Amino acid sequence: MTELNVALLGYKFMGKAHSNAYRQVGRFFPGKYQVRMKVICGRDAKAAAVAARQFGWEEVETDWRKVVRRKDIDVVDVSTPGNLHHAMAIAAASNGKHIICEKPLGNSLAEAKEMLQAVEKAGVKHMLMHNYRKIPAVAFARKLMQAGRLGRIYHYHGAYLQDWILDPKFPLVWRLDKKVAGSGALGDIGSHAADLAQFLNGDIESVTAQMTTFIKERPLPDTVEGAWGARGKKGKGRVTVDDDTNFLARFKNGSVGVFESSRFCGGRRNFNTFQIYGSKGSLAFNLERMNELELYEGADPPGEQGYKTINVTETVHPYAGAWWPPGHIIGYEHTFVHAIHDFLVALEKDRLPEPNFYDGVKIQAVLDAVERSARAGKWEQVKNQ
Repeated sequence: MTELNVALLGYKFMGKAHSNAYRQVGRFFPGKYQVRMKVICGRDAKAAAVAARQFGWEEVETDWRKVVRRKDIDVVDVSTPGNLHHAMAIAAASNGKHIICEKPLGNSLAEAKEMLQAVEKAGVKHMLMHNYRKIPAVAFARKLMQAGRLGRIYHYHGAYLQDWILDPKFPLVWRLDKKVAGSGALGDIGSHAADLAQFLNGDIESVTAQMTTFIKERPLPDTVEGAWGARGKKGKGRVTVDDDTNFLARFKNGSVGVFESSRFCGGRRNFNTFQIYGSKGSLAFNLERMNELELYEGADPPGEQGYKTINVTETVHPYAGAWWPPGHIIGYEHTFVHAIHDFLVALEKDRLPEPNFYDGVKIQAVLDAVERSARAGKWEQVKNQ
């Protein structure tokens, strides 16, 4: 077994999810590589040290530039706010490190393209952490579609809805600052919806969109603790991102799409859904019931037609066989374990993992087209090249 030294840049929400994945992957998906959680990096030395003890990292560093230059580091995992992805990934690539990067790849299409150029030039492996591809139900949906079970696809409906900033008193955290986050609901959760659509249904060619900011000023925070539970202090600041983005899409395969991403949908805690309608059948998925996939097949005899719910926990389903006996469900954290497993297999087989920076540029091109359309008020082409 070969040891693989990993450095994690960032230690909060995504850092926590990635840390758990590194600890668990070898226990359930044994392979050639044994992950060594070498160093975790964050600007707050005390907080980073707490994270290191809690999650099992050997060392703590506050300067990410030192980390990416270390000769004993094989993989750099970028789990920071979006404004840091570009510089960190390019520096890691130039130092010969394989890279895992949280989504969206950059804060703009231009940044994403430069990041892709950097990893191409360096010849390193690269993966984009769109973890929802790694849900057994989603991976199984793709198998069904590739097998032609839905026939010709007509409609794709994708939505990612949350409600965590519905309260006007919720403070101006970093995800509401365009300079840091790049965009609001569009990049944060809309990128997931777009990625699932292209993973399942192929490339989006053109879009027409609208973007809305419902609450334009918010209380300034005492401390930026991320997206959840921060507290406000006196004074207000301007919200510079979208609260809601929705768009229509045309796909390369001739199907049409409807998308919405919003953080203003009361009661929707993490409602990432898709519905796909074809000439032979349909599929439906809801992240809040992530172990289930709904399938309708038009070939069923009259009187027996309708959706059936598949519990995607059998050994024949993607990833599921590594965990528990059939019928025993898995959760959100397992998607990251699956992603890290796929990354390690790709290293072992000397191939690019998926999704990767090529996919990241394609998704960023969709987000770019959405923003251009919202500004211009017309259909815009997705510029993948």
